[in-house]
Amino acid sequence: MSRSPSSNRWLQEHFDDSYVKLAKEKGYRSRACFKLLEIQKKDRIFKRGMSVVDLGAAPGSWSQVAAQNLGSEGTLVASDILEMSPLPGVAFVEGDFTEDDVFNALLSAIPGGDVDMVISDMAPNMSGNRSLDQSRSMYLAELALDFALTVLKPGGGFLVKVFQGEGFDNYRASMKAGFDKLQTRKPEASRPRSREVYLLGTGFKRR
Repeated sequence: MSRSPSSNRWLQEHFDDSYVKLAKEKGYRSRACFKLLEIQKKDRIFKRGMSVVDLGAAPGSWSQVAAQNLGSEGTLVASDILEMSPLPGVAFVEGDFTEDDVFNALLSAIPGGDVDMVISDMAPNMSGNRSLDQSRSMYLAELALDFALTVLKPGGGFLVKVFQGEGFDNYRASMKAGFDKLQTRKPEASRPRSREVYLLGTGFKRR
């Protein structure tokens, strides 16, 4: 089956991407690690001993970055509907986190059920239909926000990937209502033509 021009362009960009090459050199599972490393350097979202849930974690590069910053006294639980190869210091729960059994398994892996930070780099499989892809990505972001608002302890934080477009402003407003501070980040590792940005909410206000 022949690839579409857009698929061929993506593959060429991918293999020519300096971040892809650097990730391989440094032992990270994907180039996405550099987005989180930049945010961590700027905002210090991870501290030693924290409890963190990584949603849509596979293949695991964000979990790698988080685990490095939490230390052995921290707790990191990752979840995805896809399998993920084991990582030191990371508990993995396979399945849909919106289902009760998976949700409960995630919380049971956190001592006391107190979650300091929820991170989500989830994105749908892109179809090329911009409107459809936007609605799918916003749906995933909304699921992640619902999860964070349910499990975070007061003062906790939430970092999520969101694509600018239909529904973005309403989503941002929903996040702003739940946190003392809301910031937008566009890491250098994000491809310039991508509409993705990262919203960082800190100081969770439990209702």
